[in-house]
Amino acid sequence: MSTRTSKQSWVSKTVSTFRKDGTLRPFRLLSQDLNNFRNRYISDWTVFNQLVFASAVYVFFTNILPGLTFASDLYVLTGENWGAIEVIFSTGLCGVIFSLFSIQPLTILGVTGPFSVLAENIYTLCNDSFGIDFLQFMAWSLIHAGWMHVLLAIFNAHDWTMLYVTEFSCEIFSLLNSIIYFHKAVQELERAHANLDFASFLYAIIGAVGTFELALFLTYAERWPPILHRYVRLGLREYAAAISIIFFIGIPYAGELHQLDKDRLYTSSQAFRPTKPGREHFYVRFWELPVGWVFAALIPGAIITILFFFDHEISSIICTIKRYGVRKPTGYAQDIVLLGLTTALCGILGIPPSNGLLPQAPLHSESLMHDVKGEFVEETAINKHGIEHVVQKPVQRVYEQRWSSFLHAGAILIFICPPLQLVLGLTPTSVLAGLFIFMGQQSLSVNPIMQRAFWMITSPSELPPLPERIPSYWHIHGYTLFQILATAVVFIVTLTKAGPAFPVLIILLVPFRLLAMGRVWNKDVLRYVDRWACRDGCPEGNYDDLQPGMSETADEGPPVDHRTRSGEESEVEKGSGLGTGIDI
Repeated sequence: MSTRTSKQSWVSKTVSTFRKDGTLRPFRLLSQDLNNFRNRYISDWTVFNQLVFASAVYVFFTNILPGLTFASDLYVLTGENWGAIEVIFSTGLCGVIFSLFSIQPLTILGVTGPFSVLAENIYTLCNDSFGIDFLQFMAWSLIHAGWMHVLLAIFNAHDWTMLYVTEFSCEIFSLLNSIIYFHKAVQELERAHANLDFASFLYAIIGAVGTFELALFLTYAERWPPILHRYVRLGLREYAAAISIIFFIGIPYAGELHQLDKDRLYTSSQAFRPTKPGREHFYVRFWELPVGWVFAALIPGAIITILFFFDHEISSIICTIKRYGVRKPTGYAQDIVLLGLTTALCGILGIPPSNGLLPQAPLHSESLMHDVKGEFVEETAINKHGIEHVVQKPVQRVYEQRWSSFLHAGAILIFICPPLQLVLGLTPTSVLAGLFIFMGQQSLSVNPIMQRAFWMITSPSELPPLPERIPSYWHIHGYTLFQILATAVVFIVTLTKAGPAFPVLIILLVPFRLLAMGRVWNKDVLRYVDRWACRDGCPEGNYDDLQPGMSETADEGPPVDHRTRSGEESEVEKGSGLGTGIDI
């Protein structure tokens, strides 16, 4: 009798998940997103001003420059199948599509570093081990990834996956990206050493270091003494990477430096055509791939799906956090369907797919922040005499519109035209190596793992006090060392033939954090270093034994339903675990 009751209970629980409000009821989130999309769409096009245009210019530079950097690397490591034109075509095309049809236009799309590593490993397998056409195999991988994205959206994947993603895995993912940036910079300089004479190679090093140093110097322009107007200093800070890139692209063509050999970014000198010599059209004859390999492409297709879903969901979350004051209805399922369709389209066109960029998303929102007229919030301030007084500060909110996304993506797409292709071809790869270093530094500088790593070499008397239930910093240090070790293991995997599987390792960190970490570190330590895991509704968010002083911080983070954006911000949502560099 008990066995029959147990079976009925299991069946009823399974069936209930597919009912009206069940987690797996097909199209539940999609129907909500479509209603929200219809309610907000017209108003998204009614907001346009100088700040929106400036944001479009800003995001244009912070998107196209990393794209060119990855294009240089992909050109060499994918057998010239993908180059600058393919990366720009993908970034512009997918960006325009998302600006027109996505439910959250604040999200920014582009070709990412992790996907570049994945594609390079797949090319090596296709070329050296499988002996099959890379573009055909990749096309089927992306087509499979496309329908997998659609299935995830249909069955409301956002509700039963992102609930369990915490700062632990996000910080490791961010650190992995920083290491990838530095590694790619070294690869660019190694290729310059192989292709150039000694004098030209020395200047390539100067160009790389100079690009990094100038960009880093300008990022602190806002803190300079007021020798320049504040708005000039703000402009120098916002366009630091663009100014540095343009400067060091031009310098090698001045005076005697013009005579030096340069390892430059390759672009086609002909009309709008693919990079690879002999390839005349932007489509892939994917139907010619043998059937066995079509089914084999399911494996990389699933890996790409995991990577893109993780990237895009986090990107959409951090560009709509509470501090940006988002008021319009948002969602995730519709954008995942759109991401699946653009991913499959990119596979058919034979270009690398674009997905949500983690740092560009909050950078985009930051550039659209403005003071709301007539709205103020009271804050307590202390003057120079130590006297407290109440001051009113204007409420800030982001401009929710589609123009900045549409204009920046359209401008990128224009660069596939032949005259602008030649301009891209003037870029020395050493400058792109410098940009890689800058991107890695920017991402690393805001990663909490780096801050906690410095705690290991800081005098105990100088460290911030710990909550009472954490006996010493050794528990924090052990947690940080484990994160660093896990990152090193994943990075080493990217350098081997098992490299295409590295996104799976990142995702496996999610259940590992929730199932295994609690056996090594107590709950109080985990609350201190991974507070997002303790937000309401999460597996660690329902404990009643919160220590004094932690009740306000242990539950930081958004509520389970990110769609409302009404909860408090977590450290991950603030971007601390995701970096604020140019690309991830």
